[in-house]
Amino acid sequence: MSAKHPIIAVTGSSGAGTTTTTTAFSHIFRQLGINAAFIEGDSFHNFTRAEMEVLIRKSKAENQNLSYFGSQANDFPKLEECFRTYGEKGQGLTRSYLHTFDEAVPFNQMPGTFTQWRPLPENTDILYYEGLHGGVVTEDADVAKHVDLLIGMVPIVNLEWIQKIIRDTSERGHSREKVMGSIVRSMDDYITHMTPQFSRTHINFQRVPTVDTSNPFSAKDIPSLDESFVVIRFRGMNNVDFPYYLSMLQGSFMSRVNTMVVPGGKMSLAMELILTPLIRDLMNKKLAQQ
Repeated sequence: MSAKHPIIAVTGSSGAGTTTTTTAFSHIFRQLGINAAFIEGDSFHNFTRAEMEVLIRKSKAENQNLSYFGSQANDFPKLEECFRTYGEKGQGLTRSYLHTFDEAVPFNQMPGTFTQWRPLPENTDILYYEGLHGGVVTEDADVAKHVDLLIGMVPIVNLEWIQKIIRDTSERGHSREKVMGSIVRSMDDYITHMTPQFSRTHINFQRVPTVDTSNPFSAKDIPSLDESFVVIRFRGMNNVDFPYYLSMLQGSFMSRVNTMVVPGGKMSLAMELILTPLIRDLMNKKLAQQ
């Protein structure tokens, strides 16, 4: 952690809604006049899409599981190095993983490949990470200890699968069977590397649908925010103004002393109400170091 060069990380699996959260953070950064450096978790994968597909086929033949959740497919020490360097100097290296043709064409590359490593912009106020492993801890790397504000995006697992299936088939051109196979293959790594992160987060936003999602593999659409509640859990945080949040978010209530439940349609408002003062506090501590 670093008061002078703070780091915010939003962690959650593919299809969990981390991209939506990034939109909310971008809005807050604009409101507060914050110049943020952005990095994507996919940048720290070890393999291109083609390489990964070859390795997945090989792992199946050897009765092993390989997924983007696990340590074999990701460079956790390099991610920790990026966080540590930013915390110490406000600098670091990143690159982009090009998911689609639209993303790849400007670089004259194919989808599923990486751009070259490049320095983060100079003189930024905050580093913002969005991806799978913002709070990961392994024998070789402890990414979580460098993060000043760690946010978990954790829809219940059936909803997470529905979002991933529909996004990857409609936006990324994968077949339904391929996405379902990826979900099954990833379960061991999900339990080992993903789930523990959500006990390290400062705040979790967990969307819970109020419609039947009991068979996510047959779902035709994603339950809307208005068909959901959002469970917001706070950990190790003092002076959380729950009465104010409850007064501002009609229909919300406390389910535990550290947990608030909000109508899904008010999720963006809840994020801005809760996160804005926390980010402002990080900036005040940063200014006090100058």
